[in-house]
Amino acid sequence: MDLSYLRPLYDHPGPWVSVYLDATRAEENAEHQVELRWRALRADLESQGADAATLDAVAAAVQDHPYQPGRYGVAVFATEGEVALFETLPAPPATDEAAYGPLPHAMPLVAQRGEEIPYVTVLSDRTGADVTGLAVGGVPRHREVKGGESFPLRKVNAGGWSHRRYQQAAEETWKRNAGDVAAAATELAQAVGAEVIVVGGDARTNPLVAERLPLRWRERVVVTDAGTRHRDGEEHFDDMTVQAIAEVADRHVRDAVDRYNAQRGDGTAGTGLADVVTRLQRGQADTVLLVNDASSTDELWIGPGDPSLVAVDQQELRESGINDPRKVRADAALLRAIVGTDAELVLVGPGDVELEHGIGAILRYADGASAAS
Repeated sequence: MDLSYLRPLYDHPGPWVSVYLDATRAEENAEHQVELRWRALRADLESQGADAATLDAVAAAVQDHPYQPGRYGVAVFATEGEVALFETLPAPPATDEAAYGPLPHAMPLVAQRGEEIPYVTVLSDRTGADVTGLAVGGVPRHREVKGGESFPLRKVNAGGWSHRRYQQAAEETWKRNAGDVAAAATELAQAVGAEVIVVGGDARTNPLVAERLPLRWRERVVVTDAGTRHRDGEEHFDDMTVQAIAEVADRHVRDAVDRYNAQRGDGTAGTGLADVVTRLQRGQADTVLLVNDASSTDELWIGPGDPSLVAVDQQELRESGINDPRKVRADAALLRAIVGTDAELVLVGPGDVELEHGIGAILRYADGASAAS
């Protein structure tokens, strides 16, 4: 899971205001309801000691964000009178939530946002295609492809000696246009680093597009008859796209679990909270596997600035020269350390893998202490 979008949250020392709010404005009187929910959160934050300037900045961000149809939420993170990160959530939070503390409370955002998979979609017909690509953390890129051939596009029942010639000519037109579409899809896939390409639309041209992709992309393609370039059937095509992306994300989890189990088998994996914290201190953790437990009361100690200043015992930090260690939520400290040491995070379910205390780490390298543990 790429957490680079969280970096702005660790460029400032805090303290941080973190807000998760149902911002749905599609119903009658919705603006007033959003305002009432924000007022309740603001009162809570004031009681926790949040300053007025930062709360005003959050209020402005909530009020001024563009209208969005349907049900959705927002996550807002602010400090020193400025909003550092504003994220729209695909669904409202289960409950509105606000926190004020030394670190941003970012785990609910990470859990809801999940792993982003870069992808390309192709809705083709016999004249060309609509091609869309999305990179991790990027905005969608759209391209309309017009095939170089325009005649003949349809097979006709001409009869006589010319019938077969028209049939073959139409098929050649489709193939050439499919080649133009495949070239555009390949260019966009390279640009966004796509892990899956979903090709839909015309049932006759879809396979032609797929087989004209270079081999490395052909191995990542999913072909479906769902969807058209004229919006009919787009909902089914969107469902197929979501399913294809989810399957890639699931494969990432399975691969991480397999790597972790292999290291655990030879005694080199990080196991349990204390051990994983030690690996993060050393910059040794490549990937952290974590069961996200929102009800957890686990806490860790952190020092200022350096994200590797994290420990299960404040005395360890004091011995490192930190005079004023701060106690914070364990998941907040872990996220800061993961982002700050360029590690990756994989959220797993309780039944996906056996983890001591719900956490483990795949190591970049093993040392004597790793093997001994």
